[in-house]
Amino acid sequence: MKDLIVIGGGAAGLAAAISAYDEGLRDIIIIERSQSLGGILNQCIHNGFGLHTFKEELTGPEYANRFIKEAEKRNIEAKLTSMVIDLKPHEVTYVNSNEGVVRLQAKAIILAMGCRERPRGALNIPGYRPAGIFSAGTAQHLMNIEGKLVGKRVVILGSGDIGLIMARRMTLEGAKVLAVAELMPYSGGLKRNIVQCLNDFDIPLLLSHTVVNIEGKERVEAVTISEVDSNRNPIKGTEIRYECDTLLLSVGLLPENELSKKAGIDLSPITGGPIVDDQYLAGDGIFACGNVLHVHDLVDFVSEEATTAGKSAAKYVMQENKIKEYFSVTTGFGVRYTVPQKIEKNRTDLTIRFRVNDNYRNSYIVVKSNGVEIKRIKKAVLAPGEMESVKIMGPVEADLKVEIENGNN
Repeated sequence: MKDLIVIGGGAAGLAAAISAYDEGLRDIIIIERSQSLGGILNQCIHNGFGLHTFKEELTGPEYANRFIKEAEKRNIEAKLTSMVIDLKPHEVTYVNSNEGVVRLQAKAIILAMGCRERPRGALNIPGYRPAGIFSAGTAQHLMNIEGKLVGKRVVILGSGDIGLIMARRMTLEGAKVLAVAELMPYSGGLKRNIVQCLNDFDIPLLLSHTVVNIEGKERVEAVTISEVDSNRNPIKGTEIRYECDTLLLSVGLLPENELSKKAGIDLSPITGGPIVDDQYLAGDGIFACGNVLHVHDLVDFVSEEATTAGKSAAKYVMQENKIKEYFSVTTGFGVRYTVPQKIEKNRTDLTIRFRVNDNYRNSYIVVKSNGVEIKRIKKAVLAPGEMESVKIMGPVEADLKVEIENGNN
């Protein structure tokens, strides 16, 4: 019987394991399907990581290495090239080439499996299925890990952060990025990435546009982009044809929750991740943190969230479980979702993270408790691509609601 099993050895899994160790747990194991710890950070060779956590700018591998070294100092066991194939409360089943199928019991489990990219099949783009169509993350792996240039004339669909970063990356390697098309009337990425990755390289961002056709049988030869109306339907007569050999898709990330479903964890229809309380408890001894819970924009917030989850898991293991009474956290105008979705009665000093559903200027984040305002924060700009947070210091004594007021789109 292990004290704690952490599924996933990326930013969330490492921070959670380290935190649990520092809270007193010793029999901890991280199960990671890749050959090394660090997760997706290993292919993110650009800088911009660690500004909140370490107060300095690091690349993805540098950021991951800080946590890997801390885990090694604590002699936390890591089972690499091992795939978890089944999950139940207090039981994990994994497989690898050396041990075969292994079933482990645990007092607590932390889900830290990260997220995956939404595939082309979910987009219903007309045209053939030629070579030259990649998800942005796959292209990033091929370029940064395997050293392969995936194309020379490129169109990118979707303005998520990975797509924006790959626009710059491919330009720096000599490719020509013709345009970035975004279905929504706003970008899904961070403002700084729009400036540094598109504006600085004169790459056009076409908002309210999408790909309506792909040409080419063996390899992509051209794509057609069209403007869309308020219902996201293509507008005839607005088509633009780009001759290119590559189409990158950066059309959203999905929390990796097949295992969560097997364990009977309730998932949010908005985030796609587990429904958790303020201690990131998702089920019977199962905690969740990082991108498996909801997609983050900054890895620093992943680490912060995972640190709390690790502490919570340690307390769960070392203390007798008690029946908890919860208040709900609901969304009002302008707020797409919150994490957590429920808070233990009388809990103090907690952070609620959320995303807005549109661009708002000169507005207020308002938190109400049973209809009574308890927090108001003025914000010059709120955008869907940037996660927001609000801290509640006093005891929670009623249901909470988070909303936006006086927002000018």
